[in-house]
Amino acid sequence: MPEQNSNGTRRTRKPLPVDKELGRLQPQAPEVEKAVLGALMIDKDAYAVVCETLRPESFYEPRNQMVYAAIRDLSMEEKPVDVLTVTEQLAKNGTLEQVGGPVYISELTQRVASSANIVYHAHIVAQKSLARQLIQFAGDIETYAFDETSDIDELMQHAEGSLFELSQRNMKKDYTQIDPVIKDAVEVIQKAAENKDGLTGVSTGYHKLDDITSGWQESDLVIIAGRPAMGKTAFALSLAKNIAADQHIPMAFFSLEMSNVQLVNRLIANCCEIPGSKILNGQLQPDEWERLDKRLPILLGAPLYVDDTPGLSVFELRTKARRLVREHKVKLIMIDYLQLMNANGMRFSSRQEEVSTISRSLKGLAKELNIPILALSQLNRGVENREGNEGKRPQLSDLRESGAIEQDADMVLFVHRPEYYGFKEDDHGNDLRGKAEIIIAKHRKGATDTVVLTFRKEFTRFENPESGRLRPTTPDMGGEIIGSRMNSAGDDMPDNLPDDMPFGYPPPPGEPVF
Repeated sequence: MPEQNSNGTRRTRKPLPVDKELGRLQPQAPEVEKAVLGALMIDKDAYAVVCETLRPESFYEPRNQMVYAAIRDLSMEEKPVDVLTVTEQLAKNGTLEQVGGPVYISELTQRVASSANIVYHAHIVAQKSLARQLIQFAGDIETYAFDETSDIDELMQHAEGSLFELSQRNMKKDYTQIDPVIKDAVEVIQKAAENKDGLTGVSTGYHKLDDITSGWQESDLVIIAGRPAMGKTAFALSLAKNIAADQHIPMAFFSLEMSNVQLVNRLIANCCEIPGSKILNGQLQPDEWERLDKRLPILLGAPLYVDDTPGLSVFELRTKARRLVREHKVKLIMIDYLQLMNANGMRFSSRQEEVSTISRSLKGLAKELNIPILALSQLNRGVENREGNEGKRPQLSDLRESGAIEQDADMVLFVHRPEYYGFKEDDHGNDLRGKAEIIIAKHRKGATDTVVLTFRKEFTRFENPESGRLRPTTPDMGGEIIGSRMNSAGDDMPDNLPDDMPFGYPPPPGEPVF
């Protein structure tokens, strides 16, 4: 059909390849496939070059799939690959006659003089294979969409999962020479040297924790785990306040357990030192109303992006995370909590296998975006069955539903409050009331240790014990809070705030500084 170019001239769209009986032909390059197979049989090193790019199913013609499978089997057994050995392997596999016998194998090697172009040819075969997979994917979705009995929400989840699985199978990252990596490493060291505190990552806001971790590091997956009522969500919110409100570092908080309003209510209790129960019932005393008005602006200006999508899938998370990093320069992502995520659209034999896929995906996303991802996780009931103060301390084996979480994580932290189990003192007579232990059980880049923080339950708040109160730096009051699905803006805020204000406004007379 004639079309018009931007310059006004007419052109004719190139017709698609059509078979008289079958209609459109699937993307394929049979001659190129034969050239690749021929090159593999005349160059003993050729398979190592293309093995990460091609699989047997990458080939369109079934007989070419069988020949490549035979070449792969020989290479895996470290046997020579040539016309004779491939013919013998096909006979061993019982597929020699199906591919056309020794004559076809001989013809393949006669088509090429060298393997010089094998990388380019292999790329063509791989691209045609990916195109066929996308056509099949689109066809399946179209079929289900036309089916009146299909649940559209389930179909969306299936489509997301299938497309994510397809992209993961075809994702390939090449190696790099060490020189540019050394340059990047030296830049990190120089950046750390410029900081008096030695931080190379995002500060946690807790001095002793920063001393051990040097901050949350780029591309790291950090698991924050604990039993119910230990305060892991409160710890996560305290971290969010320290990072987004105090340091004004953009971050995202994906809350799968609480709504965005519940989450912000807990943040208000944290920042304004107002009991959560009063936030819910609105029965605030006059000094609490005054404190609310004066300290709330720090949250209104925080670059904190909240999403409360229930049942978030790993594919949805990847899509939203990429957009947040691109549009809002987000430097850290937090997820509450990992076991509430799903990998819909993929098929698993067990929940453990699904959780393993989710944790691997989170680690891959952290590397792709080059930012730290902090994911909260539940622990199993093994802790409850152990006796004594030491017995109640969580262990890596207590991570719920999957050992892969421990393997994928760069750091695993446990939130533990001995007071919850009735222990008022430790073995050395130290007071444990109002104390929380942040146990660094795994640290791929450094030491493991335990950091003791002050926990103020009524405010869902963790503090540095040596100072009694956190004293945040004055933030830049620009920015906005984005609510559920990243689509609701924060309110405007006063622009005449004093520069030396420690927490939005000076506290009321007699009130301790935050």
